Formats: sequence, structure tokens, C-alpha cells
Amino acid sequence: MKALRNYLDKIKPNFEEGGKLAMFRSVFDGFETFLFVPNTTSKSGVHIHDSIDSKRTMIVVVIALLPALLFGMYNVGYQHNLAIGADPGFCMTFIYGFLAVLPKIIVSYVVGLGIEFMVAQWKKEEIQEGFLVSGILIPMIVPVDTPLWMIAVATAFAVVFAKEVFGGTGYNVFNVALVTRAFLFFAYPAAMSGDQVWVRTADTFGIGAGQVVDGFSGATPLGQIAVASKDMIGSFQAVDVLGQPVTTMDAFLGLIPGSIGETSVLAILIGAVILLFTGIASWKTMISVFVGGAFMAAIFNMIGSTVAMAVSPLDHLFLGGFAFGAVFMATDPVTSARTETGKYIYGFLVGAMAIIIRALNPGYPEGMMLAILLMNVFAPLIDYYVVESNITRRLSRVKLNK
Repeated sequence: MKALRNYLDKIKPNFEEGGKLAMFRSVFDGFETFLFVPNTTSKSGVHIHDSIDSKRTMIVVVIALLPALLFGMYNVGYQHNLAIGADPGFCMTFIYGFLAVLPKIIVSYVVGLGIEFMVAQWKKEEIQEGFLVSGILIPMIVPVDTPLWMIAVATAFAVVFAKEVFGGTGYNVFNVALVTRAFLFFAYPAAMSGDQVWVRTADTFGIGAGQVVDGFSGATPLGQIAVASKDMIGSFQAVDVLGQPVTTMDAFLGLIPGSIGETSVLAILIGAVILLFTGIASWKTMISVFVGGAFMAAIFNMIGSTVAMAVSPLDHLFLGGFAFGAVFMATDPVTSARTETGKYIYGFLVGAMAIIIRALNPGYPEGMMLAILLMNVFAPLIDYYVVESNITRRLSRVKLNK
């Protein structure tokens, strides 16, 4: 690392003002601050010095996402093997999924960071680290069969229109990764219906030779619930790609069809512990999402006029992207409520709205994406009324004391 530091110090003058590569100053600064902590300090004014910065915050979130990402890679291979009846072992199963998911991660980062680098260079500003998280979230919330060009187009749209036009990292109103997913959903509904997940079964990587299938399109458990007839209330059972029943434990572990990083509640909970232990995410928002979802699911259980309404609160929390959204999306400090009371309200409404969409809109059985994006719009309003309420209450106390 010392040799790298010395090399960067040697070429740094070329990128500073007056250097022959000064036009790429923001790009160089971005790479340098990503590799090393800046050694510059404030010279004047009042500043709060802390060991945490945006880069460390984003890295912690990426680390928290790794359990869900790694399991998602394994599950891609597992679903493939399940569909073709093969069992090449854990390592080959994981490698298959790794090779299927890696290109999506690369495309997401290349496109997103490329745009951020160009914008920073154009505006002569420092490159922010916000896309470190968005870049890994995007491939985790899409089905494994999503074409790379779709991911590239959607990522470019989200970075430009949901982030940079608002001012960049820290100023965006909507969660960038969810805007990417929303763009895919509305621009390419046939590929992103939210209820179908294509299980990769072609022998693309030379694994499972002799058992090649062109492709298998299987409905996710939520997709099956959405199209189930009313006369199946009380007897409905979601099944996997082979027609075997999907149990609550299967949903908790994540060995079911679904978007790459959203299937394993266990892996997501490991990430939640990391975020809560480090203080990156708010437990108030996170817990409130689950409470709101369970509360609304319990209400629908009392009505029970469709299979979706009759799904137990626990299954609703385990299926689809509910847990993933509650832990990694709803807790986004930029787009969620920031007041302490507002976090409870915001989280509860996200969870409740997700279940309402699931139960009442069979055309989109997932629900979590739209619920969070909708509440992103109302987060500032929630904070406004919480602050106004606090001001009113304090003024009333002052009047009583007089």
C-alpha cells in the first residue's frame, strides 16, 4: 500500500490545476479518496470531526449486503440445478450463480459510476461515494434473466433523472436503485412483471452437461398467490419449480425463485444486524416497516376475500422483497423521514402500503417498490408536520408556564 501511496503522490501534480491532466482532476480525486483516507484538515470555521464519513458509511452498507448477495448467487445456481435435476455440489452451484450475477454488477457500476464521474468532472466537483451502494443494490433487486442492456439503460435513467438533476448524492428525493427497478417495470413490463422469474437452465457455463433445458419460466410464490382463485382460500399452497410446496422455512432460508438478493430473509437479517450495530440504519424505521406490514396483513386476514388477503402476516413479511426493502431501502437516510417520530410513521406506512398493493393489485403482487417510492414523496411532509407539532406543543407549554 505504501508503494501505491507513493505512486499516487508522484502523479498527483499532473491532475492538479495547471497540470497536463487537470481536466481529469475529479476522476483522480475520486480514485484517491476511495483508496486512502484524505489527510487534509479544516483550517477555519466551526466543524465537527468524526471518524465516520460517507465512504465508510457506504462501505458498511455494502458489507451488510454481502450475505444476501452471496446467497443470491448460490440460489441462482440452486434453482438452475433444481430445474434440470442436477447436483454438481456446492462450489459448482455457487460458481454458476456467481458467473450469472457478476456481469450485472459490472454493468451497474460501469454505467452508474461512469455518469457520476462525467458529471463531477463537468461541474468541477468531488466525486461522491453514494453509488457504491446503489451500484450493488440494482443487480440484487432484479431477476437473474434481466438483459444487461436493460440494466444499463435503467441505471443511466435513474442516476441522471433521480439523482444528478436533484443535485447528486444526498439531495435525491427517490431511492436511486428503486427508480431503476421502477423504470424497468414500466418500460419493459413483460420482462419485469414482478410475478415471474426466469430460472436460468441453459448450460451456459458448462455446468450440468447433458441436462440442458432451453429455459424455464416459473412464477414466484407471490405471483402464484396473485392469480389463485377465490375458491382456493384456506387450501392454497405455493410451489417451487418442480411443483413441491414452498414452506415458510423455505421462504426464510431463501431457496425459492425470486430476485437475486431478495429471497433469503436469514441473509437479510444478518445484514440488518450489521447496519443496526454500526448505527448506519434506524431501528425505528426498520421495525416500523415490519409492524406496519404485519398489522395490515392481519386486517386483510379478517376479511379474507382473496388468497392474497388470506396469506398469513409472517408469510407476507418473508415473501418477495418485503424484508429486503425494510432493511436496505426504507432505511435509506436520504430519502426516508429524518425526525425520530417521523421514522415510526414513515416505516409503518411503507409496510402497510406494501401489503395493500399486494392484496388489492393482482397485476403487481410485489408491492414493496411502489410503497417505498410513494412514501419517499411524503417523507418531507411527515417530517414537516412532526416538527410543527413539536413547535406547537412547546409553545403551549410556554403559555401555560406564563
